[in-house]
Amino acid sequence: MAAALLAGFVAVGPAPAAEPCGLCAAAVAINPPLAQCLLDRYATLATSGNGVIAVDLSDCETERGIVEALPAVGGEPDEPDLKFMLSRPQLDCLKSRLEEPGLVRDPVTRIDLDTCG
Repeated sequence: MAAALLAGFVAVGPAPAAEPCGLCAAAVAINPPLAQCLLDRYATLATSGNGVIAVDLSDCETERGIVEALPAVGGEPDEPDLKFMLSRPQLDCLKSRLEEPGLVRDPVTRIDLDTCG
């Protein structure tokens, strides 16, 4: 009887704290206006989703000003990500990174989410 009870407890035990998210972004390319838009929407985003959060910044202001961005060395300029998926820990990490003074610069800053602890 004790073995059956123990087996039942293991079967309904707590789920792992952070399951890997196969659809989630490993990095996000973002510019200052999009970063501010994401920070403004953080409270809503943080309460949405079921472990995976769909971020859509396509309706945010993305003006670049008058001067076009210079091409990146060795290729095309990096474009900001307007739609991406994040886990809740990644969203929290991205928020804290975006709040670091001077981190996000024009034209685009790439933030690696794999460095989040």
